Amino acid sequence: MRSPAEFRKGKPGFYPDQSVYAEFACAEFGLHFRDLDGGSGLLFSVASRDRLLHFGAGRCSWYPQNSATAATLASDKHFASRILREAGVPALGGEYFFLHDRHRAHRPAGHERSDAIDCFRRLGGAAFVKPLTGSRGDFAQAVHGEAALARYLDDVVKYYDAVLIQPIIEGTEYRVFLLDDDVLYCARKYPPHVSGDGLHTVRELLAVHNDALRARGLSPASLPDRDLSLDAIPAKGEQREIPGRMNLSAGGTMVLADAPSEKAITLARQAARAIGLRVAAIDMFVDIGGKPDANEVIEVNSNPSIRLLEDSDRGDLILKIWHHSFVAMGLL
Repeated sequence: MRSPAEFRKGKPGFYPDQSVYAEFACAEFGLHFRDLDGGSGLLFSVASRDRLLHFGAGRCSWYPQNSATAATLASDKHFASRILREAGVPALGGEYFFLHDRHRAHRPAGHERSDAIDCFRRLGGAAFVKPLTGSRGDFAQAVHGEAALARYLDDVVKYYDAVLIQPIIEGTEYRVFLLDDDVLYCARKYPPHVSGDGLHTVRELLAVHNDALRARGLSPASLPDRDLSLDAIPAKGEQREIPGRMNLSAGGTMVLADAPSEKAITLARQAARAIGLRVAAIDMFVDIGGKPDANEVIEVNSNPSIRLLEDSDRGDLILKIWHHSFVAMGLL
């Protein structure tokens, strides 16, 4: 078996992962891959002897076996949470709030920016806030104090229409990736970090980290400006964690791992079934508050990235995912 890295060679840095993996899978399964957008990888076709389908990367859905309805519901964090709770699946929940007056006539009262402040106060002036339909960890962060919330909302309104406000939960975060009811892999998530060089302060290292995030179209990591530890100079190789989001795209780390428990697997399956997804990555907290049986779903991802598998040299699992897609769409 060839590796995804062989198909990445010679392609520009912006070339989408999923397009690399599609070409890789086509070579393995005897299908024809064709880039249709001048080498950007954003639009491509896959053809068998008697069938041709078009696929998109970038913001497009990568898994055509997921229905448009299920994928859209999963992308709205409030809708997904409501569906899970209705199905008896423990989920973090939260309240959603719009950041501008457009379309106000089409929504019920209680979801405006002023209502967000009231919700924040009820949570004791600290909450985890993220865009209602965001991805890749963009603008997902803990916020402490009303002044910080106001600054956060001023920033996020430039890019998103609404936010979800949730209580801050302490637990160990896992991802369970499912193909139908089969668990393809589990991974444990770890927060991003900066590594000391013995010369620069944590604040300076964080600035470099944030510049890289902005270049990828993501919001910068946020730490309290008045934290005096940011002015310390860590020794070479010493790591300083950046708490909050753990997404790979935001600098976090995922490591393939055994499932934390059979209960976590059952929870993931229930979540995917409730939304109606055939391909899903379920992010969840386990051991919440140090309680082994306390698990809650954070998000249901209908369009999950699988870069972890390439980085972990698990091209075999990438092929299983694409085989599932090709069979579902009648290409194999």
